[in-house]
Amino acid sequence: MEMHHHEVGVLGSWLLAPEILIPVIFLAYLYLRYSDSTAAQTVFFFAGLVSIVGVVNTPIGARAMDYFSLHMIQHITMMMITGPLLVLGTPSTFSPSGKIFKALTHPIFSWLSYAALMIGVHLPGPHNFIMDNPWAHTYVEVPLYLILPYLFYFNLLDRNLVNRRISPAISVISLFLMMVPETLTGFFIYTSRSSLYNEMYTLDDQRRGGSLMWSGAMIIDTIWMSFAVYHWIKSEERKSIEIDAEIAAERAASGR
Repeated sequence: MEMHHHEVGVLGSWLLAPEILIPVIFLAYLYLRYSDSTAAQTVFFFAGLVSIVGVVNTPIGARAMDYFSLHMIQHITMMMITGPLLVLGTPSTFSPSGKIFKALTHPIFSWLSYAALMIGVHLPGPHNFIMDNPWAHTYVEVPLYLILPYLFYFNLLDRNLVNRRISPAISVISLFLMMVPETLTGFFIYTSRSSLYNEMYTLDDQRRGGSLMWSGAMIIDTIWMSFAVYHWIKSEERKSIEIDAEIAAERAASGR
């Protein structure tokens, strides 16, 4: 396998990718037309959509098949930034009660499926297959990058402090544990002494991609963990207020 060669430089390469751009535009229309969202949620949601366009239609996406580092930027963005932003942009009224959605967002299943995707697409066999078959990247890999992270983060970044499916403490723990497969994947790619992908990329490019996964995952995960910790603190404050209110009510009742 060899890298593709282009007469146009990286910065001059752009990609229309209507198979991605059209669904993004359609999703934006549906959101504006039918969602009951706050201003903050709208900002988060459209930031998520912009992040998709930013790594698909720009030089990053146009040359992601040629440079492992660009491919990794695309992976990291869609899995660790786009997914959480779309979750934060989801209207509070969106609360599916179907068994399938609940099963897909189950904390154990969603964690395992996210971790399996993160590790699996960077194993030499699956990665080489995807690179040899662009349709697999467009119609399988990219959709999975958007769907599985959304399912994983759906309960973890829930801003509701009551009636949560997953406690804030479990959210923090789950996010922390996800750092393990993410950082180890980047670490092993970075420390490899030879090409993992049949000389498809230069060794320096492969190491850049590994370092991006290794360091980038830690930085981004720390941000979302901080978000979850903040909600954990708010949740404990709410519990404390409720307990104080109950004690005050009991004292008032006994003093009559």
